[in-house]
Amino acid sequence: MIYTVECSFSDPTSEAEWNDFYSLEKLPALISVSGFHTSQRFKSLSDGCPLYLAVHTIDGLDVLTGEEYRQKGGGNFARWQQHITDWHRNLYSDIGLAPAVNADELLVLCASGPEPLIQMGLTPLAMQAVALEKAPERRWLARLPRRNAQLAESLSGRVDLYSPMTEQLTSSRRFT
Repeated sequence: MIYTVECSFSDPTSEAEWNDFYSLEKLPALISVSGFHTSQRFKSLSDGCPLYLAVHTIDGLDVLTGEEYRQKGGGNFARWQQHITDWHRNLYSDIGLAPAVNADELLVLCASGPEPLIQMGLTPLAMQAVALEKAPERRWLARLPRRNAQLAESLSGRVDLYSPMTEQLTSSRRFT
């Protein structure tokens, strides 16, 4: 299943430190939790969506409600909690492992259907929301070569583009 966490951050003076915490401490802690298989973090290049996106491959909802996640994966957000805004969590099914997005690629997300991604010559992966907020109910994602980012310009408002902030982390455990 695909677990997504989206948010924005309202304090420019501590944002770099928060990003370091999330990318360098929180993601490695999450990938160490049994049931987490991949983790990658992104920053939006689009308007109208939360600025940050984390995409994880996990076994299922029970991973997020387990004691190991609470102990190791939740992280201490108390210092930054007051600055985290537009926070959303969803659990999606249907695509297996989340695709790794390389530095020369962008992640494209669309909630209005697969057609905009197909128009860009991409092969979209369909995701169905099954837990947590369940909104948007359906999403399609694809990887876009960064050199082709202009293809999304005419689709403004229909797709969201995300640039990878980290490489995709993978657990040493095999995906089942």
